[in-house]
Order: sequence, then structure tokens, then C-alpha cells
Amino acid sequence: MFAFVLAALLHQGAQPKIREGAVAPLFPQLREDLGKPVVINFWASWCKPCTDELKYFTQAREAYGSRIAIITVSSEPRDVAASYLRLWNIELPVIEDLNDSLSKLYAVPPIPLTVVVNSDGTIGHISFGELDKGELQTAIDRALETPAAGSPSPGVLR
Repeated sequence: MFAFVLAALLHQGAQPKIREGAVAPLFPQLREDLGKPVVINFWASWCKPCTDELKYFTQAREAYGSRIAIITVSSEPRDVAASYLRLWNIELPVIEDLNDSLSKLYAVPPIPLTVVVNSDGTIGHISFGELDKGELQTAIDRALETPAAGSPSPGVLR
């Protein structure tokens, strides 16, 4: 019994824990977008809080343009999340995390989870659960003010 508990604790400790100020776990799409703030949102089409907040990511993309990148991640079966976005005319990129590798890398609790990565690759903001427009805008504005990002004027979400 002791060996089982010890093995479980060791395995749990091996899983990365994200926290503000830490270097964000890298994956190919994030690596491509580093140098500017990146908003990563873990969501699912069946999750009402997740779908409710999609409009804020769309508004942020419109307000900030190419100064930021937005990546959505879904662990649903192939093409479920992408079909949902197409159905509702939501133009956001989605990564299909079919084997949960990104969810494990980010130790995703119940969704939604939003992580704002600063342009230098550190985590600037973590939102567990549904976020609101003001929280997202504040997190992006702070990320844009990080030294590597320079000091562009903040965007305004409508």
C-alpha cells in the first residue's frame, strides 16, 4: 500500500504545475507565436461557460490584431470543436488535443482554463473557470507591457 501511495505522489509531482511568472510549457504553435503575447484557452463545445467566453477571444483578436496570438485547445473527438466554431462563424484557431497531451502539459483542471503567455514565454495570467471581458483585456494589456513586447498602446474590447 505504501509503495502505491508513494508512486502516486511521485507521478503527481512529475506533472508540471503552471503558475504565473513560470516559463510556459512549450508546444509547436506556442513556439511559433512567441515574441508576442499568446492567449491559450482550453475549452469544449459542450461546456456553456467555455462557449460563452469565446466572444471575448474573438473581440480581443479584433481589438489587438497581430500584436497578440490566440490559440484554443479542445480535447474533444476529431473535428467536434472545429465544426462548432464553423457552425457559429467563430474565426479562432483550434488545436485538437486528441490525446490530451497539451491538457496534461498544462495540468488542466476542469475547463475552461485560459493562460496568457507574455512575449518572453513566461506565464502572465491564469484564469481558472469562465473569465470576463475586463479580466481578459487587463491580462492582455499587462502582457503587452512586458519588456520583450515593448509598450504598444493597449487595445480596447468593445
